[in-house]
Amino acid sequence: MMAIPAVQQPLGSSKRSTPVARGFRAALRFACAVLFAASASVAHADAYPARPVKLVVPYPPGGITDILARTIAQRLSAEWPHPMIIENRAGASGNIGVGHVARAEADGYTLIFGNAATHAINPSLFKSLPYDPIKDFTPVTMVARVSNVLLVGPEFPAKTLAELIALAKSKPGQLTFASNSIGSSNHLTGELLKTKAGIDMVHVPYKSSTHAAIDLIGGRISLMFDNMTTAMPQIQAGKLRALAVTSEKRLPQLPEVPTMVELGMKDFIVTPWWGVFAPAGTPREVVQKLNRDIVKVLNSKEVLEYLSSQATDVVGDSPEQFARYVSGEKARWADVVKASGATAD
Repeated sequence: MMAIPAVQQPLGSSKRSTPVARGFRAALRFACAVLFAASASVAHADAYPARPVKLVVPYPPGGITDILARTIAQRLSAEWPHPMIIENRAGASGNIGVGHVARAEADGYTLIFGNAATHAINPSLFKSLPYDPIKDFTPVTMVARVSNVLLVGPEFPAKTLAELIALAKSKPGQLTFASNSIGSSNHLTGELLKTKAGIDMVHVPYKSSTHAAIDLIGGRISLMFDNMTTAMPQIQAGKLRALAVTSEKRLPQLPEVPTMVELGMKDFIVTPWWGVFAPAGTPREVVQKLNRDIVKVLNSKEVLEYLSSQATDVVGDSPEQFARYVSGEKARWADVVKASGATAD
């Protein structure tokens, strides 16, 4: 018996099209679109970086922010087909460089090496900023954090924190404390000491910790908080004395120096941090590749040993973890700024 051939209905015909057929075609088109987008994303990530990547440091060369950024950039340049280039764009307590990157194209080729000051302190310290630290950026990873240390010159009369506070109370408004810039964690740590100890001191901002240390050694400034990385050489050389550290526990590099909490300053824990941010809207696959590559560099034996020797703790977290941390830090420092009455305007 001869079979009767089935009538072939053109795919685009509306006469024989059923709701099931139309739904199938819609689902097929959607699946193809998803596969195409996924393929494009993978291709984008595989191709990145297709040209040099600029990492903006919002401070002058030579400081800890610059040193950490160059440590990352040098290692990534050795791994990537194109280099990561450092651009120092200093000014306005980091706001100029950060504002520049906030307006950059969100393609992964212009990044900012931010820190606690630029993304957590400045929003409360300045009445207006050329950027929003949360809305204008996509966090990539926290690179490192470090303790601050309370420093005085070799001839300073106070030998302990208690003696320093007593001296400040006996001479209200006469002691001075330096910082590497207005709005830095060094500055706000000094303001925190003023608030918690109930003392009156005058803040003197410098262009860098190096410049401030020169005047501290010479006795032209009473005291300063500096991060361990830049302070250690001066402490080891006997040019500066450490009275206390702001970490949660004593540091292996200075085991004889007590923490601020040990000395009666409740909750006085300050650990400045640094991290990489991309402009908001940067493709997720690019952010993920940046995160993977930077974390790999941070976990290399060479970098771990180097940063440990600099009294710096390596972090290397996920974009999501870093985002939550930045949000919490912003709220925390807002309370400190409000309590201290500090302002940069």
